[in-house]
Amino acid sequence: MDRFKVKKAARAIRSGGVIAYPTEAVWGLGCDPWNEQACSDLMQVKQRPSEKGMILIAGSMAQFGSLLTTLTPETQQLLQQGWANSKQQGAVTYLVPDEHNLVPEWIKGSHQQVAIRVSHHYLVKRLCEALNMPIVSTSANLAGRPAARSRLQVEKHLGQNIDYILPGRLGGARQPSRIIDLLSGQVRR
Repeated sequence: MDRFKVKKAARAIRSGGVIAYPTEAVWGLGCDPWNEQACSDLMQVKQRPSEKGMILIAGSMAQFGSLLTTLTPETQQLLQQGWANSKQQGAVTYLVPDEHNLVPEWIKGSHQQVAIRVSHHYLVKRLCEALNMPIVSTSANLAGRPAARSRLQVEKHLGQNIDYILPGRLGGARQPSRIIDLLSGQVRR
């Protein structure tokens, strides 16, 4: 049953749509990060300024590909260990340098770094595997409002403006991911 729903969500993303999906702590909105119009549509749904940027979420570190090749082997190891530990300690988003501007400005916003996370949520992993790439991940809410913690809240506040809701349960985390600057170690959220 999940496989069919994941395929439907992947089709919506491939066709330029915006979807809602459960993550570790809150419902997220996602789209194809390489599709500028889809990202613009997502920001309009949220009523969020584009300069704030968005997170990229993946099912595995490998899906970030060449973005991580500029990092030293030690820094890559630190990243890998951080995500491995996040299974027990809660989701972690890392701010990493994008020295070769591989990530579009509509994802980074006004920032030089890009926010990336490997998710342990089974539906996120399956969706990113089906697409063979990371997707945009931002909380499912209007800017400045609390993030949705149920499908009903997503439907009530955003349902008419999104293309598909991937049904499922949240991962059980109490808080959204921590955001950590990978190179400095500074916790931003």
